[in-house]
Amino acid sequence: MKVCVGTVTRHPEDARIMHRQIRALLDAGHEVTYVAPFTHCNVTPAPELRAIDVPRAVGLHRARALRAARTALRRGAKDADLLLVHDLDLLLALPRRRPPTVWDVHEDMAARLDGRTLPRLVRRLEARAERRLHLILAEESSRFGLDHPVVPNHTYVPDTLAKRPDENRIVAIGRLGETRGAADLIEVARLLRPYGIRLDLIGPADPHIRPLLRDAQRSGLLDWFGYVPNRHALRMAEGALAGLSLLHDVPAHQDSLPTKVIEYLARGVPVISTPLPRAVETLNGNGVIVPFGDPEAAAQAVLDLKADPARRATISAQGHAEARARYHWPDRAGAFVAHLETWAGAPSLVASRSHRRAVPA
Repeated sequence: MKVCVGTVTRHPEDARIMHRQIRALLDAGHEVTYVAPFTHCNVTPAPELRAIDVPRAVGLHRARALRAARTALRRGAKDADLLLVHDLDLLLALPRRRPPTVWDVHEDMAARLDGRTLPRLVRRLEARAERRLHLILAEESSRFGLDHPVVPNHTYVPDTLAKRPDENRIVAIGRLGETRGAADLIEVARLLRPYGIRLDLIGPADPHIRPLLRDAQRSGLLDWFGYVPNRHALRMAEGALAGLSLLHDVPAHQDSLPTKVIEYLARGVPVISTPLPRAVETLNGNGVIVPFGDPEAAAQAVLDLKADPARRATISAQGHAEARARYHWPDRAGAFVAHLETWAGAPSLVASRSHRRAVPA
């Protein structure tokens, strides 16, 4: 099977796209053409891919990127058995003549937008896509009228935890924004500074948040590394005293499971999270829940974990075991590939290769 995969808004090294889905397709013996903003993100494509470079769609200036994407998708899908797109934007750039097309729905974009007009337009675009395309969902959603397969954002869970714990370092992985707790994280770093505990922030930031992070870094409160490819970010997180997920109580987060919670569990990092329903359910006692918008409680939870090594070791071991049993991506990869093969009308070519060949993410 030949599959054309496309994104213009996400980083080419996006964990879900590159290190889970594309890797699963390659390991199943399929050919992949990848349309993505390689030059913009300074990424060299993997040699086993047929890569097509496009500009990245950023902010309000997206017309050029979408025009380029339309041409690139037409080229990439010309001899493909299936087209798989990952952006809402690309629904506006699909070639007229194309193979069976799949939209991978990562998130509820309308819930993140203010006002009435834009969310309404997004809902109309989603409804149109549901009528004309195959859909894959990253999580269960009630906003679609039909049933669609769910391919969750699971991760690669190592067999063992080898890195020694560091009692003076905490981490937060993922995009940094106002509703994603950026200001709370900075305050946690300030509160923990007298105790010699340092915060590593690993991820890109929304434009209006960046000055706050730069000021905090200049004053020595924390280290902000910016965007780091997921597989490297997870290695950086290993051994941390705690992993923080301080998302706010907003509609876009209510029904979502923060991927970082699973990733912390997978690496044996004790989790401190706000009480989003899916996070509480996933942790199942293998972590610490703190109130929304309460950095003092989060800082105290860190200190409590530092003061109790036995509890910390138990949480780490139990969380890792839970992640290995329930959230190991190779356990889901075969079902994902099978869905695409069915939609493309292609039989399975070969059995999946050893999971050990997969690039950790």
